[in-house]
Amino acid sequence: MLIAILLQVSDWAIFFGRFHPVLVHLPIGFLLLAALLEMGRRSGKIAVSDSTIAFVLLWSALGATLACVAGYLLSLGGGYEEQLLNDHKWQGIWVAILAWVAWLVKSERFADKVPFGPLFYVPALGIATLLTMLAGHKGGSLTHGDGYLTQYTPEPFRGLAGLPPRAEEITELKPIANVEQALVYQDIVQPILNVRCVQCHNASKQKGGLRMDGLDKLMKGGENGAVFVVGKGAESELVKRCLLPLEDDKHMPPKGKTQLTNAQIDLLSWWIDQGAPADKKVAELQVNEAIKPALATLSKGGQEPESTEGSQSAVLSLQVPAPDAKAVESLKKVNLLVMPLAQGQNLVEVSAVNAPSLADGQVALLAPLSEQVVWLKLGRTQVTDAAMAEVAKLKNLNKLHLEHTAITDAGLKKLTNLSYLEYLNLIGTKVTDAGLKELAALKGLKSVYIWQSAVSDSGIVALRKARPNLEIINGLDETAVAAFLKAGEVPPTPEVPAKDKKQ
Repeated sequence: MLIAILLQVSDWAIFFGRFHPVLVHLPIGFLLLAALLEMGRRSGKIAVSDSTIAFVLLWSALGATLACVAGYLLSLGGGYEEQLLNDHKWQGIWVAILAWVAWLVKSERFADKVPFGPLFYVPALGIATLLTMLAGHKGGSLTHGDGYLTQYTPEPFRGLAGLPPRAEEITELKPIANVEQALVYQDIVQPILNVRCVQCHNASKQKGGLRMDGLDKLMKGGENGAVFVVGKGAESELVKRCLLPLEDDKHMPPKGKTQLTNAQIDLLSWWIDQGAPADKKVAELQVNEAIKPALATLSKGGQEPESTEGSQSAVLSLQVPAPDAKAVESLKKVNLLVMPLAQGQNLVEVSAVNAPSLADGQVALLAPLSEQVVWLKLGRTQVTDAAMAEVAKLKNLNKLHLEHTAITDAGLKKLTNLSYLEYLNLIGTKVTDAGLKELAALKGLKSVYIWQSAVSDSGIVALRKARPNLEIINGLDETAVAAFLKAGEVPPTPEVPAKDKKQ
């Protein structure tokens, strides 16, 4: 019964199969030890009995057999190139068979019962040792990609072995000089996939039956179907898997691998929203304010700029409980993105970039994560002053985006107890001098963005007098633009004055 269950694709089979990398080292070590002992004995360098070598060979044969069984169970999970897997499997099986032959010939109990046993012993041991190395090479290729063991062969040995010149290894995105003219798939999407996903989804290793080394392969999907829904980035598995909690078994890339940045996830989602085109340039697609910060990172090789409020903030050193899984799921159901700030931390960023219809009532869903939410992006949503009572409960809030919302002075009054708040974006709101005055009570506040609001110059002067070290950005001069970009944003184009429009 148990054997029948194991021979089928099941959690039990995969569970035992994943011990293959552990078990496979047993025959490798013992076979090499047996070969060395035999060479030492025959050369007269060491004195070792046949029974000792036979004991080592027995464990070699047992280990090889167990490794074969575990390897087969692991292969049931799929995702491997068929020919490479087949070669590795049969090499492993022959290692086990030859190890048993060598043991039978060497053992005192069976040596006399094997016809012409001594003739088979040395070839069996030698071939088994050689096949162990070949099988190891194939196993490395299955796990890490074709040519894994020879990838870094230096010259002149590379040329002597007939290996092709080493291809340039791409581990990070290259800066794009002219983002507007970049081909979205070729220059942005595929490079992101190459450095974060292709290692496990290529020609020789197809985890989940999925290849991501070309658009045609990506569109085919994997064992679970399509990985993206054209026009619906937030509903696509390609995006959803990246946004799952890091501890979730379905999170991609897996825990321990370098993760996609928030900007890279935004770019993938935007490309899908725009129809997943194969040959369109950035300038030919709709570029909204939400995606501009992500596009801005491409000129720096996709690296998200450091923010003044995040990189030196004391809040990032806080130890808080893990976010409640049900609460996170509730937020995702209203299209809010919930992303960890860094590996090993329970602090999160919540973004409404995909939820423009978010209203006051839905903001209450943040309450169970009052300790974990550090960055909150509610810009361009339907929230009003009423929602600020819920926002004020987020006691560790460090960065708050309220740009282009209906927030007024009344809403700001509710935020004065947020002791960790350092960054506040009020661009395009109806906040006036009275509301700006309330910000003086936020002693931790470092930067506030207020252009296109109802704040006057006199109100700014009054706040600067009360808070000399507070950075107040109310225009698009060169210094303000630089500061805004450093905070991870792309400033909107200012309105042209009426007198200029007539020219």
